Amino acid sequence: MNVLVILIAVIVIVSVTAFSQPEILHKYQFNAYRILKHKEYIRLLSHGFLHGSWTHLLVNMFVLYSFGDAVIYYLNQVFPGRGVVMFLLLFFAGLIFSSLYSLFKEKENPYYNAIGASGAVSAVVFTSIFFAPYNMLYLFAVVPIPGILFGVGYLIYSKVMAGKNIDNVGHDAHFWGAVFGFVFPIIYKPSLFIDFIHELIPFI
Repeated sequence: MNVLVILIAVIVIVSVTAFSQPEILHKYQFNAYRILKHKEYIRLLSHGFLHGSWTHLLVNMFVLYSFGDAVIYYLNQVFPGRGVVMFLLLFFAGLIFSSLYSLFKEKENPYYNAIGASGAVSAVVFTSIFFAPYNMLYLFAVVPIPGILFGVGYLIYSKVMAGKNIDNVGHDAHFWGAVFGFVFPIIYKPSLFIDFIHELIPFI
């Protein structure tokens, strides 16, 4: 079975189980205070398998499914035979990296909690943008916009909203997950940045 489908199925099963068993949410959600003070490091990963509502879950899984296969394809082209492994590394490392800012920002706040795979999903989306910056994405699922423009707007929006802190959305995780997804291929193969520039500005 496709590893992407398995990953999504596991996240859905765990999230749905937690809907009716709040003790799972309490034990495995992201909480910087408990991670650092009580060494509950599993929360750095487990929070990505929990979601607060059906809407939260379905949106994340739809985006992950929509971009996941393309990213596996791109990674297979660059790292032959290792596309699936690299994709899983991208997802799980993105999940952790996207939480690091909040980990230190909220380390003394025992009441700060977060759940969702959004940071890792942002990483997957931005890896896709890295490999195909002019592929069209659909804003609000309707308005076509080149991936690179969507990416710039997404980063600005996430940073501004994180600063305002007026809703219950993990904008910091969105921002840092996106940054990680963009640099992830370059970490393993720095020459890919030149390829990105050529994709972005073909006449160079």
